[in-house]
Amino acid sequence: MTETRKPRRFKTRHLSMIALGSAIGAGFFLGTGQAIASAGPAVLVSYLIAALIAITVMYSLAELSAALPSTGSFSTYAEAGIGRWAGFTVGWMYWFMLIMVLGMEITGAAQIFVQWFPAVPQWVVALVIVVVLGGVNLLAAGDFGEVEAWLAGIKVAAIIMFLLIGVGLLIGFIPGKTAPVMETVLGNGGFAPLGMAGIATGLLAIITSFGGIEIVTIAAAEAEDPQRAMSKAIRSVLWRILVFYVGSVILLICLLPWNSPDMVLNPFATVLNMAGIPAVGRIMEIIVFVALVSAFSANVYSSSRMAYSLCARGMGSPWLLGGSATASDSPDALAHVVTGDSKRDLEAVMAEETAVGDIARGRTPRRAVSLSVILALVSVGLNWWLPEAILGILINAIGMVLLIAWVFIIISQIRLRPLLRENHDLPIRMPGWPWTGYLALAGLAVMGVLMALSPSARPQLISMLGLMLIIMGIYWIREKLARR
Repeated sequence: MTETRKPRRFKTRHLSMIALGSAIGAGFFLGTGQAIASAGPAVLVSYLIAALIAITVMYSLAELSAALPSTGSFSTYAEAGIGRWAGFTVGWMYWFMLIMVLGMEITGAAQIFVQWFPAVPQWVVALVIVVVLGGVNLLAAGDFGEVEAWLAGIKVAAIIMFLLIGVGLLIGFIPGKTAPVMETVLGNGGFAPLGMAGIATGLLAIITSFGGIEIVTIAAAEAEDPQRAMSKAIRSVLWRILVFYVGSVILLICLLPWNSPDMVLNPFATVLNMAGIPAVGRIMEIIVFVALVSAFSANVYSSSRMAYSLCARGMGSPWLLGGSATASDSPDALAHVVTGDSKRDLEAVMAEETAVGDIARGRTPRRAVSLSVILALVSVGLNWWLPEAILGILINAIGMVLLIAWVFIIISQIRLRPLLRENHDLPIRMPGWPWTGYLALAGLAVMGVLMALSPSARPQLISMLGLMLIIMGIYWIREKLARR
């Protein structure tokens, strides 16, 4: 009989802080200025659309994960609510996206560090970050959660400091603002200087900024009290979206011209320097660095757990599960689809994930973590090869994967809600179900059309749709071989 031990799990405080700080990384500090520069003041329209969709997605995931916590999160729910092909496709697409995000976060952190110490090669900084944060991820979930909670607390304190200083500049309590607000907002081509194309381009960058809200639902499966933790986490995410994101964007638009070089390079530090406190600008750079390495660590966690869940459900190599575990890779499991008996299917999917492997035995999935770290080392090579260009390439490639993943999330919640309401308590409920989900799907469709019409966003749309077709093709080939 296999010996098990009680795992050190996330506490409610850990999960709440992970929810609050998971997306405060490159997408927030580096992507916000780029989004504003892409759309002008009309980026507020982009943020309004993205925020409403993100809130709907978060409620969908919170409702599902509070009732049925799963390491595979939306991949597991897509398998149960749509079909096994959907769980395979969205799970591996999201994992692929997270690997790209690792490169984005590590590159942003390395670029900031070499500004302080120009003699240090950028790739060396990236290598050190990978090694140190990879080691943190090899700790037990509770220990990792403690590290992430402290790092998230630093980021939250920094954002609050920025908001207070920005408001002080805006109302004149702190001197430094040189131009009237209306001139700054409307004096450079009006509210929407780049039209609908700019709003569409801004949407792509903003979707990247909101990426990370899914991490808390992945972590919920390793929490001590998933229902209570998710109830608190959803409130934290909503507050963050309304205050941190929208508040920061409004302040940046009011204090800096949208087309100024500072808006793209480092808008947060520029606003702080405007207040006449140069040292605060350097402190803000340090906070941005902390935010980036923290987000990198969180994404190593998420990518390792997603890969682990996929393999536990027979969608990848059993080797990643650790030890002598064997995934449920029988032909029947690989051909699993939703039938008329949805309750049996949902329970079967959850049972597959928790039956085998390191997490089932109360251990950290070291092999899955190691895989993510090894692939992050590829980003170190890219830092050496393309130190200036890689960040922009990765940011542009990520947003479309999130859009596709969010479509699967909402459809899964719409289809699983009747089953969950019949057989489980729902501590979190989607407001206005199912119409809220339908509206979010319509918004995602509009976003896809706008991106298709935008010359700068169209290549990413095409490439990500191509990736989706490739992964679906791999699934059908695997299924056909398994049936034989």
